[in-house]
Amino acid sequence: MAALSLTPAEEGELRLRIRRESESLAREFAGIFSVETIERYVNESFDAIRGRARLLDFVPVFVHRYTRERLRALAQAEGLVAKDRPEVLYVCVHNAGRSQIAAALTAQLSGGAVAVRSAGSDPADEINPAVVAVLAERGIDLSQEFPKPLADELVRAADVVITMGCGDACPIYPGKRYLDWDVPDPAGQPRDVVEGIVADIEGRVRTLLAELGVPAVR
Repeated sequence: MAALSLTPAEEGELRLRIRRESESLAREFAGIFSVETIERYVNESFDAIRGRARLLDFVPVFVHRYTRERLRALAQAEGLVAKDRPEVLYVCVHNAGRSQIAAALTAQLSGGAVAVRSAGSDPADEINPAVVAVLAERGIDLSQEFPKPLADELVRAADVVITMGCGDACPIYPGKRYLDWDVPDPAGQPRDVVEGIVADIEGRVRTLLAELGVPAVR
């Protein structure tokens, strides 16, 4: 998708809001990362997201959240902050269906006992509406989620990396557990098929939690 087409005034306002996000993250990660590192990550995240956000107002929020996620992962990968729970990363092509389903179910079923992230090798513009609807019926709200690009530090921070249909796009690091789940893509599928895919992924998530020694909350 092409980058947002902005007037000079809109571009200036957007840049100002992004700079404010940099300042907020600099305060949060003070003593862990330099201001220069944080600004670089913010700018990288902005470049990655600005062409995918459908509404201009969402860009700064998405940039903040994605940059924060990347910085936390980097800090964990480099041993600058301690992990207090297992880290699982789900990766599919578009981060609009399977990986979002798996991440949401893992967060719900683990009751927060597992830290979970998701990403896509070629992120879509939005999450599959059928996936949003089916998960909403299970009490899972995806309205604040968005497809995110796969970043190296997300893989480095994970204890378990689970791929679904993205081939060899995910880098391999020693000492990590890699799984590939053969799950159909819900894109373009009717509601009943999407429900079946969600049920399939739920069963796999429950098995994974048991292997991690984390009891499912329901």
